[in-house]
Amino acid sequence: MTRTKPLALSAAEIAFVRGLVIHQDDELLAVNKPAGLSSQGGRIDVNTLDELLGAFAKPSGSRPRLVHRLDRDTSGVLLAARSQPAAAYMGKAMMARRVRKTYLALVGPGAPDPREGLIEAALLREDIGRDSRVRVCDGGHPEAKAAITRYRTLTANDLAALVELHPATGRMHQLRVHLAHIGRPIAGDARYGGAMVVGGHPVPRLMLHAQALAFPHPQGGVPTRIEAPIPADLLALLATLGLDI
Repeated sequence: MTRTKPLALSAAEIAFVRGLVIHQDDELLAVNKPAGLSSQGGRIDVNTLDELLGAFAKPSGSRPRLVHRLDRDTSGVLLAARSQPAAAYMGKAMMARRVRKTYLALVGPGAPDPREGLIEAALLREDIGRDSRVRVCDGGHPEAKAAITRYRTLTANDLAALVELHPATGRMHQLRVHLAHIGRPIAGDARYGGAMVVGGHPVPRLMLHAQALAFPHPQGGVPTRIEAPIPADLLALLATLGLDI
């Protein structure tokens, strides 16, 4: 649990974050993070999800601790631990790769070739001032990080495709860089070459959604799966492009 000085959240902020909850029990809390909300370290005068979790703080001031993070413009399942033992358990589960993550991404142009496969490409993070970027590099580079992503195409046409992604590793911007590496960047991802207009239709943001998490629960290791519904903006764009899911 995170112990910090309680934030003065407004009634609207408390109602907002409580409305994001898709699962909660004694040990875990899961929310469906909307695109545009930072997990942590957000912009000045804008509360992050980490701060908004103060709405679930105990009288002692401790609040749920995020188990992992999502990029600001990525939507979907985000998990927080409600106790220190649960946080430690989930941290170890992630290190042991016992947490299976499922993402959906709109990519283009058209489907990847092949339509299903494994991307194994080491990644290198480069910091330029306050900006951080990631690129594919030779695995022998001293700062290279091994990265593995499995993907499969769910639906596609000549304009775009909806792909399901299962990262075996959790590197910064891994899915975004891996998909750009195979020539199918995520729509709306200006940083890594994604189209901002597809088939004449504007792309409102990074079209990446953390659809589900599957993991052993801290209470007894029971297999647990938490899923977040596909957001309205992604559904609308899929329908506009004629992609049937």
